[in-house]
Amino acid sequence: MSSSWAVLPSARTGFVNPGRQRSLLPSRVHEKRGRCHLGRRSFTFRGIVASGVTMAGSSLLTEPVKGADRLPFKPEGYNYWTWRGRKIHYVVQGEGFPVVLIHGFGASAYHWRYNIPELAKSYKVYALDLLGFGWSEKALVEYDAMIWKDQVVDFLKEIVRGPAVLVGNSLGGFTALVSAGELSEQVAGVVLLNSAGQFGDPSAKAKNSEESLLQKVVVKPLKEIFQRIFLGFLFWQAKQPARIQSVLKSVYIDSSNVDDYLVESITMPAADPNAGEVYYRLMSRFMMNQTRYTLDSILSKLSCPLLLIWGDLDPWVGPAKAIRIKEFYPNTSLVNLQAGHCPHDEVPELVNEALLNWLPTIAPKTSLPEL
Repeated sequence: MSSSWAVLPSARTGFVNPGRQRSLLPSRVHEKRGRCHLGRRSFTFRGIVASGVTMAGSSLLTEPVKGADRLPFKPEGYNYWTWRGRKIHYVVQGEGFPVVLIHGFGASAYHWRYNIPELAKSYKVYALDLLGFGWSEKALVEYDAMIWKDQVVDFLKEIVRGPAVLVGNSLGGFTALVSAGELSEQVAGVVLLNSAGQFGDPSAKAKNSEESLLQKVVVKPLKEIFQRIFLGFLFWQAKQPARIQSVLKSVYIDSSNVDDYLVESITMPAADPNAGEVYYRLMSRFMMNQTRYTLDSILSKLSCPLLLIWGDLDPWVGPAKAIRIKEFYPNTSLVNLQAGHCPHDEVPELVNEALLNWLPTIAPKTSLPEL
């Protein structure tokens, strides 16, 4: 699954399931610009399902979307790459110009199950699991947005070894952006699907300065104890099968694709003995420090074409953010979809269509020589 830094929001009222309607909306939506960020409480609750435990009785026998190819689920994973001494999982299919898919918080390469086979008909498609997620190692390290940027940059250099397009959902979108800024000569384009990240708030810096003394003297000594108790409870809650099903369905406006395959691909990695500690580190040390890197500073470093494929019915990251990104970075194309936070899995046929229409404008369909 994926998130707006987290993946699975808790249920909200006010969003009506539109049924099976799957249509492209106009390239612009008329919506009053709002604040394009999420509070810490939202991130915390949306992240809890990402570290749940394996559900009993999951059969993975559900049928794929009619007429769509689906990546076979392999409990042992596909390919592995050693990065900084850590085991990293990835999938690769097809031939041609490389396209790298990056999942969101709590998800894995399997979340691109309906996109990999279709894109691989024209391109060489990679989907990797970020460190701490999916089938990649649950390393006990200090998690920071830049650790995934470093991972993707090295993946491009060591595995892809040539120009590529980066495609990311939620946290994966943010990771794609910072990676493109770091390795501009190797990234031909970036695609964001309901990306994480927020624009800078000029008043935040002053506020943090005012609170720094209080934080150091009073709050900091108690912070870790409180967080471990609170997040420990949330992690325990995330283990309950009913909660997992409920939250999974809440992030998809049309929950038809919330099946055993999807549930298993999210919950199975949590059987790792380090999953609980990784969850604590992600939520307490990474998610709570999201304001350190802003979209405006990252977009200022971008030099390649940008495509936004946005689920306009996302209850957490609405179309206002896509509009603001397009205003800030003019070299942007925008496709609006009737979907929630994970359009690539909810309406994969429309996302594949949007990608296959845009990719030829920047990426030839023939292989490039390796660097």
